[in-house]
Amino acid sequence: MTAALGWGAFAAASLVLGALLGIAHHWSDKLVGLVLAFGAGALISAVSFDLAQEGFKTGGGEAVGIGLAIGALTYFLAARALPGDGDGGSALALGAFLDGIPEQAVLGIGLASGEGVSVGLLAAIFVSNLPEAIGSATGMHTSRAKIIQLWIAVAVVCTLATVAGYAIADAASGELRAAINGFAAGALLVMLIDSMIPEARRKGGDTAGLVTVLGFAVAAALSVLS
Repeated sequence: MTAALGWGAFAAASLVLGALLGIAHHWSDKLVGLVLAFGAGALISAVSFDLAQEGFKTGGGEAVGIGLAIGALTYFLAARALPGDGDGGSALALGAFLDGIPEQAVLGIGLASGEGVSVGLLAAIFVSNLPEAIGSATGMHTSRAKIIQLWIAVAVVCTLATVAGYAIADAASGELRAAINGFAAGALLVMLIDSMIPEARRKGGDTAGLVTVLGFAVAAALSVLS
């Protein structure tokens, strides 16, 4: 349990670090767009290899498909309940929250089942969390204190998700783990198409696509370590 708490806090700390970097100084729109593009590529890799592929391996396509549908609908409905129809920093924060909980629950389940720490999953969480938090923090029109409080709260919940995953590991079937992976993938995919990729292209310009591929390549290479 202590290991789950420690590794969960370590993974979730990247959210707070990203928010701190986001408010540390003024970021030009171009730079924010390129950071978001890199993060989008990393998240596409995470969806492909760390979530969907692993879900198929552990529980099969049906469980992943159910999780995908629930995760996609959850993000879709929650984003539309946000101020401004889910645009900007709030939408990115929601995406980080909805994918962070299942991702870190999977991390906790892996620890409890004796698989050890998945270096690939841990790296994917870090590589994707930083751009999400940076992009969200720079897009929020509120005080710095409230931004940091929000991301600390998200990080704490994600850390507790790792502990919860560790606690339920014995009862977690392969189908449940696959559905959890699918949920995270579904929420991420809707967030990517609705918010992150359009914002990256709008702010980053015609180089956003190249940087997206770079983010994908880095995260995919890291996933090999898992």
